[in-house]
Amino acid sequence: MAHLKQHMRIHTGEKPYECKFCMKCFAVMCTLKRHMRIHNVEKPFKCKVCTKDFSQTFHLKQHMRIHTGGKPYECRFCMKCFAVMCTLQRHMRIHTVEKPYKCKVCNKDFSQTAHLKQHMRIHTGEKPYKCKVCNKDFSQMAHLKRHIRIHTGEKPYKCNICTKDFSQMFHLKQHIRTHTGEKPYECKCCMKCFAVKYTLKRHMRIHTVGKPHKCKVCNKDFSQMFHLKRHIPTHTGEKPYKCKVCNKDFSHLAHLKRHMRIHSGGKPYKCKVCDKDFSQMAHLKQHIRIHTGEKPYKCKACNKDFSRMANLKRHMRIHTGEKPYKCKVCDKDFSKMFNLKQHMRIHTS
Repeated sequence: MAHLKQHMRIHTGEKPYECKFCMKCFAVMCTLKRHMRIHNVEKPFKCKVCTKDFSQTFHLKQHMRIHTGGKPYECRFCMKCFAVMCTLQRHMRIHTVEKPYKCKVCNKDFSQTAHLKQHMRIHTGEKPYKCKVCNKDFSQMAHLKRHIRIHTGEKPYKCNICTKDFSQMFHLKQHIRTHTGEKPYECKCCMKCFAVKYTLKRHMRIHTVGKPHKCKVCNKDFSQMFHLKRHIPTHTGEKPYKCKVCNKDFSHLAHLKRHMRIHSGGKPYKCKVCDKDFSQMAHLKQHIRIHTGEKPYKCKACNKDFSRMANLKRHMRIHTGEKPYKCKVCDKDFSKMFNLKQHMRIHTS
């Protein structure tokens, strides 16, 4: 009869047993007793492997699966298994696209309470995770862990193709595209594609004519801060990057890296058609036009096309009459360096 009375409360909703601490009500006395352990901090159930204590046998059973590796709950969509039912229920929202947790500020929906809590820090400005080295604050633990690698130098993500290491998975994914040639970000204006989203954003300024960065010396405008910084040494003459082999100085790190390939013989850029190697990407792009027949540089005077800008500049001297190469012996002028070299043989025999 007692069991029938307990069962009937499922239908009636009756909950006669009340917690004296938080006033929460229960239909069954044993459920109230279990609940009371929250307030009493009573944990009578002990794990025999690691001696951790639990207030309920149910929690102990869940915990034991850490040691046994048991995962009895299987997702019917992707067959992934889980040790705890609530973890499976959270996972199921990936397939059902259910997002029951709503932000009260901006109404954005989330599938998990943890994601909602992280999101709320955008509105509250809360940053509970602090770096012990530099005291910088972060809103998410994942962001702090990524930041810590700046101090430790740890690079746990390795490229399987060239074994280069990265501190962030995001950077590894970007790097992989240099091998695969994948460019998922397309410009809607000119259909040009990019491997990195940030590069696409920079490129978009070409179409919007946005050049927010101004040089204080010559007032020249730049669409990117990076380009302005690269421009500044033209005024200062600063060349902080020195080649350790030949002591040549460079104003930009990228120029030094390119120069170092002269000494190392490195040619990382390979033509997919004829397997020819190049030390610079610009040289590979020029070479590719041999195979494609592309001639993107057009003479405005006679509409002749050229595969390289240098060839167009040389050609333009036919129309302008410019002769920039002067013989130091007889002051005769030439439009091409090749012609000057030929002429010099007259003097050198």
